[in-house]
Amino acid sequence: MGGIAVMTSGGDSAGMNPGVKQFVEHCLERGQRPFLIYDGLEGMIDNRIKPASHRDVSGIIYKGGTIIRSSRSKRFFDKNFRQKAFDNLCNHGIDKLVVFGGDGSFRALNVFYGDFNIPFIGIPATIDNDIYGTDYCLGADTALNIIRQAIDDVRDTASSFKRAFVIETMGRDCGYLALVSALTSGAEICLIPELEYDLESLGRRFKKEVQAGRTYIIAIVAEGVKFAHQLTEWLENEIGMESRLTTLGHIQRGGSPTVHDRLMGFEFATLAVDGLLEGRSGEVVCYKASKMIYTPISEITSGKYKINQLHLKAGVKLTR
Repeated sequence: MGGIAVMTSGGDSAGMNPGVKQFVEHCLERGQRPFLIYDGLEGMIDNRIKPASHRDVSGIIYKGGTIIRSSRSKRFFDKNFRQKAFDNLCNHGIDKLVVFGGDGSFRALNVFYGDFNIPFIGIPATIDNDIYGTDYCLGADTALNIIRQAIDDVRDTASSFKRAFVIETMGRDCGYLALVSALTSGAEICLIPELEYDLESLGRRFKKEVQAGRTYIIAIVAEGVKFAHQLTEWLENEIGMESRLTTLGHIQRGGSPTVHDRLMGFEFATLAVDGLLEGRSGEVVCYKASKMIYTPISEITSGKYKINQLHLKAGVKLTR
């Protein structure tokens, strides 16, 4: 009987630890030998691999981040280092892999599978929620709740001092976090890469609203727009409202996983292990139309994620 190893790759996200915990426990329930790969792809190359027991994952379900750590690896794209990683797995008797990560991680494992034919199944884990083929990625709910709390707290100060606050969220290429946060917090402005914005139109609207009694403004900006500083200055100079910028940064990745992310981690990990034992490989466990499905990695990596059209349509009114 071979072993099954798990690793977390790319950016960390809340929910990885509950997923790793369920991976180990479900492997043991099914009579399999679970292994933990520390430090992602780099750890596979450097043989930071150890067999896992219940003790290794006890008490981790409430922790953010990933106890087995993560990395991004340029070395893994060199066949010689992939060979070294393969040899390490063989020495441990590992013949199946589960990887928590995003497109880049899945692409790397697909290349590895092409080289050495080791079956793997991916679990979508990124707070940006931008992986094609799945409606939900592990960690997004926790990140949204952290942003929600920050917006709620900032609103207290904004309303107390008659100020405008610009809050910059993560989201280099995808505005999911910013848009959903804006729609669910009652923000007045939301700028994301997917939507064009019109400052002249916004200016006319807010000047009228200020004259009519508006005393504060909350603006949410995705980092990929690269306009948070300029928008802060524009609100002060054009609208005439004292303005402040709050950049949330990496706190959006941390924090204790929400109930939703804990449950999703449980379900993702269970299906990943079951799928491998059923003979599946080169697939990603996806959450689509309120149910879990297996989707070929080729479909995941060839498509481009798009934000829900209903949310985008609602977001248009926050850009002009």
